[in-house]
Amino acid sequence: MRTFSKTAGARVGAVAAVMCLTLAGCADESSTNKPNPALEAAKGDIVKIMVGGLDKVIYLPAVLTQRLGYFQEEGVTVDLLTEPAGVQATTALVSGEVQGVVGFYDHTLDLQVKGKQVESVVQLAQTPGEVEVVSKKAAGELASPKDFKGKKLGVTGLGSSTDFLTKYLAVKNGVKVSDFTPVAVGAGQTFISALQQGSIDGGMTTDPTVAQILAKDAGKVLVDMRTPEGSRAALGGLYPASSLYMNTSWVNDHKEVVQKLANAFVKTLTWMSEHTPEEIAAKMPDDYAKAGKDLYVQAIKNTLPMFTKDGVMPEDGPRTVHEVLKSFNPDLKGAKVDLQKTYTTEFVKKAG
Repeated sequence: MRTFSKTAGARVGAVAAVMCLTLAGCADESSTNKPNPALEAAKGDIVKIMVGGLDKVIYLPAVLTQRLGYFQEEGVTVDLLTEPAGVQATTALVSGEVQGVVGFYDHTLDLQVKGKQVESVVQLAQTPGEVEVVSKKAAGELASPKDFKGKKLGVTGLGSSTDFLTKYLAVKNGVKVSDFTPVAVGAGQTFISALQQGSIDGGMTTDPTVAQILAKDAGKVLVDMRTPEGSRAALGGLYPASSLYMNTSWVNDHKEVVQKLANAFVKTLTWMSEHTPEEIAAKMPDDYAKAGKDLYVQAIKNTLPMFTKDGVMPEDGPRTVHEVLKSFNPDLKGAKVDLQKTYTTEFVKKAG
């Protein structure tokens, strides 16, 4: 099983191993010309999955699945790669750099109107898990999304799901998207620094960044979308977010591999529903708890309600996402979107 890194060393080692097997196979099979079982086993099913931030709690199932050994159990080798924002992960998928993305489902709608057919194959979350926070300094004049006008608001990246949701909160509360300035500040320490230094007045982020902001008393929560109740209040319904999405053509050509991935992820979601935040935190890499173990456990506890238990798309979720996106996105306003083509439950239902 591969580790989740982008280092060349690991890949060179893997290539070297396969080359050695290839040479050995040639020596053994020069006269028989039969398949080399060792070589075939070494090839396996290798899938590259880009994650919009490996250490974000909203994408926790990706790393946890690997740590629990479920990819290996299913016989699929997974390379988990990371980008700081979901929009960058989407670019990697469309360009063919990776076969899958663990990111927000809403990108599948945005891509469809741009002529790209992408679908969610495992729905990891039923809510965004996002939180709109305001800096301590700006709290007096930024009490709700109605006060977004004239403000600088942090998002992970322009065109990211945090950007989408920020624009929706503005429009829903009577503020034009041109009336405030979105600022790409990433997540984690870069987001916190921007908030503390006044580069942004507020912004949208996730745990463990939220937990760190509150612990530092650097800001407070304006809108909390980590729970089903919070999602309904802010967005009008459940908003399926974190998911494993892939190019539809690739899914259709590799159904066996996709089924293995779905099996692994559904096992993880079930495991998460049966274990405590402390037990989940204990399985994660130590360096994910940058601000301390207790704070990391709290971050997981706060975010757990967002996850599904079976990987199935919430029935009304796609409609809510469509309503949110078309409220501010001119590309989606007049476009016809076939929601049935933006997700599939074929694999998770078999896994369940």
